[in-house]
Amino acid sequence: MGFSKNFMWGGATAANQCEGAWNVGGKGMTVSDVSTAGTVSDPRYTTYITKDGKPGKAIMFQELPEGAHRAVLDEYYYPYHEGIDFYHHYKEDIALFAEMGFKIFRMSISWARIFPKGIEKEPNKEGLAFYRRVFEELKKYNIEPLVTIFHYDMPVYLEEELGGWGNRELIDLFEKYACVLFNEYKGLVKYWLTFNEINSPILLRNYIPNYPKSRMKEALQILHHQFVASARVVRAAHEISPDMKVGAMLGGVCSYPLTCNPDDVLATQKRQQDDFYYCCDTMARGKYPYYAQRFWEEYDVKLETKEQDFIDIQEGKVDMITFSYYSTGCTTVDENAEKAKGNFTTGAKNPYLQYSEWGWSIDGKGLRYFLNELYGRYQLPLMVVENGLGAVDQLEANGSIHDPYRIAYTREHVKAMRDAIHDGVDLLAYTYWGCIDLVSASTGEMKKRYGFIYVDRNNDGSGTLKRYKKDSFYWYKKVIESNGEDVD
Repeated sequence: MGFSKNFMWGGATAANQCEGAWNVGGKGMTVSDVSTAGTVSDPRYTTYITKDGKPGKAIMFQELPEGAHRAVLDEYYYPYHEGIDFYHHYKEDIALFAEMGFKIFRMSISWARIFPKGIEKEPNKEGLAFYRRVFEELKKYNIEPLVTIFHYDMPVYLEEELGGWGNRELIDLFEKYACVLFNEYKGLVKYWLTFNEINSPILLRNYIPNYPKSRMKEALQILHHQFVASARVVRAAHEISPDMKVGAMLGGVCSYPLTCNPDDVLATQKRQQDDFYYCCDTMARGKYPYYAQRFWEEYDVKLETKEQDFIDIQEGKVDMITFSYYSTGCTTVDENAEKAKGNFTTGAKNPYLQYSEWGWSIDGKGLRYFLNELYGRYQLPLMVVENGLGAVDQLEANGSIHDPYRIAYTREHVKAMRDAIHDGVDLLAYTYWGCIDLVSASTGEMKKRYGFIYVDRNNDGSGTLKRYKKDSFYWYKKVIESNGEDVD
């Protein structure tokens, strides 16, 4: 029992990390457009102008001073402004995806390219036309689009003037935006994802020291609005076209107890519930899970809701579960346990695993375990929509790039998926993250490369943007041709 003949092999990107053309074609400014470059040791910043007219910067995810407005400042470099210029290179890039044999390509749409502020009565025709050209190019090669509607790319106007997802007005605006997409691309796009890593607002407390309880209260209210918005969008998609399939997309949190101490086991169970299942249970089962009340009480949360919200959530259950999976973590109550350190900490260090340069554990078997856990819990089709290894690649004088570390990483995860399918898991697709090099979301670097395709672009923005095939390009092509049988 290997991969089915209909299994969809492919890759994944996000508009803000690869598209570029940040102020071209009628696109409005997004929160991504004011994110500076960083490194594994130096944080990314959000730049702004205070109400007194003074320039400033705040570490990404931190609140801005009261009255400040996000702004592009001359003294900073913003890697998302040009990305890898997929906006102008999409035909070349899609041809390379087709050469590898892609059956599916995950991408996102920038809300501000369709509604520049997010509140307009009519969509931006140039933005709609651009994505139509992309979808038609994919169709030419029989590549199925998998489209994320919201991938960390909020129009600045919605964030600053309406207060972002803390304001329930965004539910209606998001539904309007999604319905424009469904009607515009009906027949071109079958698979949709509502929110990228929807659990990210609650994951931040694990990554930011001394995360205030008030921010968690805001995060849980934001999630309620997003649950309602997602459910309404799922229902709308089914009404517009019964063929459309809409999925949840979550940041994969897979944690092991560091020891067999019952306290570690209980702490791990709680972490999985709070960090992952809270969102997934709500979206897949159509109601908040039994442990939600315990979670809310921990942060003194009393959600502001309407009776209709719970009807919407029940009627808008997702068709499939999709998630990112890069590594696993360990949970322990022992405060002196060694931490796995990287750009984001994932808990205690696992002595049985190797770690990447950026501090991520490499754990193919964990993917098999996680797939079994999810399918056993939901009995819904699954997709692995992000998985990959960030590493420093060397472009040789002859244009070759030797990346055996990426092949080794991906090989183990392909084997794990094959084993999970043999276990009985219904797995539809695998879209390797950053199938073409793009700007790293966590560090803002180009140096941290994921792709099978190398893009000549450096951390400071220099480079020709020329595309080169890495060794992993040819390896993945072979994997797809053999439908996952030849992974050597």
